[in-house]
Amino acid sequence: MPKRIAIVQGHPDPAGGKLCHALADAYAEGAAAAGHQVERVDVAQLAFPLLRSHADFYGGGTVPPSLAPAQAAIGAADHLVIVYPLWLGAMPALLKGFFEQVFRPGFAFDPPGGDGKRWRKRLAGKSARIVVTMGMPALLYRWYFGAHSLKSLERNILRFVGICPIRESLYGGVEAAGAAKRAQWIEEMRTLGRAAR
Repeated sequence: MPKRIAIVQGHPDPAGGKLCHALADAYAEGAAAAGHQVERVDVAQLAFPLLRSHADFYGGGTVPPSLAPAQAAIGAADHLVIVYPLWLGAMPALLKGFFEQVFRPGFAFDPPGGDGKRWRKRLAGKSARIVVTMGMPALLYRWYFGAHSLKSLERNILRFVGICPIRESLYGGVEAAGAAKRAQWIEEMRTLGRAAR
C-alpha cells in the first residue's frame, strides 16, 4: 500500500553534492517508482532562528513561517527518513536546531497538564529510518563509541514523540570508499525506498 514519506536531508551544506544528498535522492527515486508519495525537506535551504530559552520552546507554540511546510510534511507522513553526516560524534547543529523548532509542544507532543494526564505522543503511528554517514568505520561508531548520538535521536526525540519502529543505515569510512562501494550504498537506499522502510 502506498505510503506518504517525508525525507529530511540534514546535511548542512547548501551547495549539495554530498553522499548524503545522493543517498536521499536514491531513496526518493525508489519510493516514487514504487508509487509512494514523497516530500523532501532540505534543512540547509531553510532560514530559521535557534531557540534560546524555555519560553521560546513552550511559549510561542508555532514554528517560524519558513518551517511551516516542513512541519506539515512531517505531520502528514507515514514514514520519516532522516539523512545526515556525523559531525563531532553527533548530528550537525543545524539539524538539531531544526528538530527543536519543528518538534514543538502542540505538534509533536502534549506535556501533562494539572489534571495528572500523561505526556501525549502526537506523532505515534509513524515509522522512521535514520541514515548516517561518517568518516570512521560504522562498527567502531556503534560498538566502541556506543552510537550515543544515534541512540539519543532515537530515544529522546523520535520515540519521545511516538515515532516507532525506527530503523538505521550507517555508512562508515565514506572518505575512503570507492565508486563501487558508494554505488552499492546508493542502490541499497533505492531498494529501501521502494519498500518504504
